[in-house]
Amino acid sequence: MAPHQTNGRRRPVHRKPRTRSLAGSSARTAAGLTLAGAATAGALHSPAVADPRPSAADVREQVDTLHHEAEQATERYNGATEAAEAAEERLSRLAAEAAQRTEQLNTARDALGSHAAAQYRAGGLSPSVQLALASSPDDYLSRAAALDRAENRQGGAMERLATQLTEIERLHGEAAEENTELRRARAEARAERDAVEGRIAEAEELLETLTAAERARVLAAEGHGETTDTGTAPRGPERADRATEPRATAPAASSRGAQAVAFAEAQLGKPYGWGSTGPSSYDCSGLTQAAWSAAGVSLPRTSYSQINAGSRVSRSDLAPGDLVFYYSGLTHVGMYVGNGQIIHASRPGTPVRYAPVDSMPFAGATRPA
Repeated sequence: MAPHQTNGRRRPVHRKPRTRSLAGSSARTAAGLTLAGAATAGALHSPAVADPRPSAADVREQVDTLHHEAEQATERYNGATEAAEAAEERLSRLAAEAAQRTEQLNTARDALGSHAAAQYRAGGLSPSVQLALASSPDDYLSRAAALDRAENRQGGAMERLATQLTEIERLHGEAAEENTELRRARAEARAERDAVEGRIAEAEELLETLTAAERARVLAAEGHGETTDTGTAPRGPERADRATEPRATAPAASSRGAQAVAFAEAQLGKPYGWGSTGPSSYDCSGLTQAAWSAAGVSLPRTSYSQINAGSRVSRSDLAPGDLVFYYSGLTHVGMYVGNGQIIHASRPGTPVRYAPVDSMPFAGATRPA
């Protein structure tokens, strides 16, 4: 329709606007929201964005790494604990010695005070009066000589007192240093303890993602982050517990070596316990230390110290009782028992058991004396 003309001007035509259906608009909006919500829900629950379940091989690799890190921290914990115990023992000895020296000093002071008082009383008289009071000149001369000797003894006693004071001050200074070392060692041990517990907890979380059979296979395998597969390592869950695996007997290098092996074999099947030296559980160096202690030989607490507790032997000259060390940091130790096998406390979740001597990276061997 054409617009009306008024005095040569166009007048706009007012049309009634079209009304839209509110119900239709609301329906379309609701439909849109429904689709958006469905899309969002699909995105949230879509398998494509869910974390994939790690494979057993991935879990084994990560668990081995975590257990290896835990074992490294365990040996550091053992070393820090040993240092703390040594510092505490030295501190106790210093305190006992300082108390004894102080008692001796007080006794000497009392004696010197009594002597000084007697000398003062005698020295308060003039020599002429002392001579007059003496029964004879010889008596006077005898008293004078005794007085001279007493003065000499007093001078020596004073020197000894000064020496004792200096020694007590030295003991107190050493005790302060030992106390500082004790606090440092305890703090280090606490930090390493936390590290061990953290790594073990992470490993347990990973193992929980596996089936029982997969978990058994992971724990049955030797390795702490590195793997040396010689073809002799066990396979399958049926080999998870080798506590009773038979072995061929071989002569030990000494009667003490045989005693150490017998002790270690008696611990087969007992659980691993980090920082433990028995009798109900062991870590790797705790087991070897306890075994050789049963044979009358004292070993240091840590694996990296135990390698220096005897004469080195080559891989080809191993005899039952010898200690075998693994990894570049000497962070794991087992005991050779013959027939190409060791006994060792492996890692959390795995009991004390036999293992092939080459199932881990060989780093050296020692024959304790």
